[in-house]
Amino acid sequence: MKLTEERRTILAWAMYDWANSAFATTVIAGFFPIFFKQYWSAGADVTMSTLRLGMANSIASIVVAVLSPFLGAVADRGGLKIKFLAVFAAMGIVMTGALHFVARGEWELAVLVYVIASIGFSASTIFYDSLLVSVTGDKRSDFVSSLGYALGYIGGGILFAFNVAMTLRPELFGLADAAQAVRVSFVTVAIWWAVFTIPILIWVKEPPGEHVRGWNAITAGVRQLRSTMAELRKLKIIMLFLFGYWLYIDGVQTLARMAVDYGLSLGFSSDKLIVALLIVQFVGFPASIGFGLFGEKVGTRRGLYVGIAVYIVVCIYAYRMTNVSQMFYLAAAIGLVQGGVQSLSRSLYSRMIPRSKAAGFFGFYNMVGKFGTVVGPVLMGWVAVATGSSRLSMLSLIVLLVAGAAFLPFVNEERARHAARELENG
Repeated sequence: MKLTEERRTILAWAMYDWANSAFATTVIAGFFPIFFKQYWSAGADVTMSTLRLGMANSIASIVVAVLSPFLGAVADRGGLKIKFLAVFAAMGIVMTGALHFVARGEWELAVLVYVIASIGFSASTIFYDSLLVSVTGDKRSDFVSSLGYALGYIGGGILFAFNVAMTLRPELFGLADAAQAVRVSFVTVAIWWAVFTIPILIWVKEPPGEHVRGWNAITAGVRQLRSTMAELRKLKIIMLFLFGYWLYIDGVQTLARMAVDYGLSLGFSSDKLIVALLIVQFVGFPASIGFGLFGEKVGTRRGLYVGIAVYIVVCIYAYRMTNVSQMFYLAAAIGLVQGGVQSLSRSLYSRMIPRSKAAGFFGFYNMVGKFGTVVGPVLMGWVAVATGSSRLSMLSLIVLLVAGAAFLPFVNEERARHAARELENG
């Protein structure tokens, strides 16, 4: 592959993070929690709306977790990574736009549409992640993976900033009020996601292989799923990593999904919370690239230790937080490590798995990641309801972070790669 073609392919791959991060930022982290609490769940108790939001996130995660290994195996056998990415992205795009039409007080419909959109968003990342092994080699995987997250932060941040401007000054955009501006924002996310998905569909090619078609792809996928499950039992280092990843990513992703709801529960205004989210986005852009370079220089596991340690401090700080200035410092700290923990986890895993079965193995990776957002949101919601304190719910995440980090010392990358090569060679 020529250098210019390689760079174009890497950029086209990374641009999907730019595309779908608009959903992660504007919808998941930003407007949906606020709108759900103040518009779709208007009049409901604060802790009850927190529980509803947690359940919505958990339902979406369970569905994706159950489907991920099967979809990944079918994509491998049928050469369908790009096509499956397109299908699930389209599902997420359409449902995100549909949030515009959900009326005030219809929290049940809002949950349904949001869950379907989240499934499309999360399922498409299975195939996006698995294509990492096709666009770059092992030596640059930390950097390329981090580049994706970095573009996601800046792309999601740009659109989110535009949407925030619409909500603050709706009259400048010909809108009646902030509520209409939020509903229009869902449409802008759908358009943004659709337009910037085009590069990966055009310039990233399906890895070569003997691909089967139609019903044969499904039956072959089922066989590969069984084979992958058997192989995972033999690849003990990967199993250890996945178990640790499941625990610490639970804390990371739960904090991302529930942070705005937590801030609202403490009495912070939605305007200030939106500013905090923007800080996360724009700090996250250079920090993600920095983490990729850090991983290349001193080791991926060390980078993960640093990121998890910062998250533990973040949880303690959030428990004690009392004013808006502290919230902004907290947002900056999260921005420094959030993309780094996610990108280094992805690149480390990509180097330890059989390359010819990347989608199947990333199916399990995403399954673990989605189960990692089943426990956390419900745990936070349950602790908040049981104790009557949203602050205590934040401390519950520390247990998950510490337990996950405890598995990393047992993850020997070189031994895992050797075992994966032996499996591929028969």
